[in-house]
Amino acid sequence: MASNTLAAIGKYGRFIKFSHTLFALPFAGIAFVLAILQEPSLSLLVMGQKLFWILVCMVGARSAAMGFNRWADRKIDAKNPRTANREIPSGQISDFMAVVFIVGSSLVFFIGSWFLNPLSFYLSFPTLFLLLTYSYTKRFTFLCHFYLGLTIGLAPLATWIAIREEFSWIAGFWTLGLAFNLAGFDILYALQDREFDKKEGLHSVPVSFGEKNSFIISRTSHILSVSFLATAGWYAGFQGAFWAFLVFVAYLLFKEQKIASENKDGNFPPSFYQIHSWISLVIFLGILAETGPRLVSLFSRF
Repeated sequence: MASNTLAAIGKYGRFIKFSHTLFALPFAGIAFVLAILQEPSLSLLVMGQKLFWILVCMVGARSAAMGFNRWADRKIDAKNPRTANREIPSGQISDFMAVVFIVGSSLVFFIGSWFLNPLSFYLSFPTLFLLLTYSYTKRFTFLCHFYLGLTIGLAPLATWIAIREEFSWIAGFWTLGLAFNLAGFDILYALQDREFDKKEGLHSVPVSFGEKNSFIISRTSHILSVSFLATAGWYAGFQGAFWAFLVFVAYLLFKEQKIASENKDGNFPPSFYQIHSWISLVIFLGILAETGPRLVSLFSRF
């Protein structure tokens, strides 16, 4: 019984790539740290409750989005040799159970946002709409990569609203920085499906602009990412350690582009994906290094 349960958990974890959710957590951590420093009156209990429900929202929203993407693309995935062994095309998860999972994950997201504050709850509906509709953007526009980047990059802004109940340009610039980072990566990732997408009438930067221009657009996106992250740091008043970490992020993006240029067929080595997963963590560590003394002072009062 226990082995069957673990097998089912593992199957659904692979279905939504749950490990990628863990890589996305630093996105929320960025805004959480900065927001609580702006709200020193929050008690330790309230901070813990906010953090718990933010994590619930992140898991629910991303699970719903990934599940819906797999469900919406199930017929396309079945035709593509690279994706034919995914859980729905291969019959490991039925269409019905996929829909049940998507609905359940969406409810988890809505419930989590309800416990945060009224504004978070109201905004949870358009947010989920954005997350789900990404799946269809590649049917009609090459801007699908930027749409994906924006939807996932909303994590810092959403976290800020969960704590402060207000919009902030600081959080907005973090969102833009992360959005262009993800878009630049996704353009490179799409190179491996260029011929298949063209055959199926799907849209992407590689299909619309070719290999050479895809690299130019991806590199431009990563330059914009570093620029927006620097702008966010400047607005946040950072003057120390953060900037060293940001330089390292720029180096990681350079390495990511270099690996991609050496494997133009899209058959990237594991290091390509590992580098991408490190970027958000490095940014988060940079913020912790920058704000460490203030955080120590904040928590010392409890």
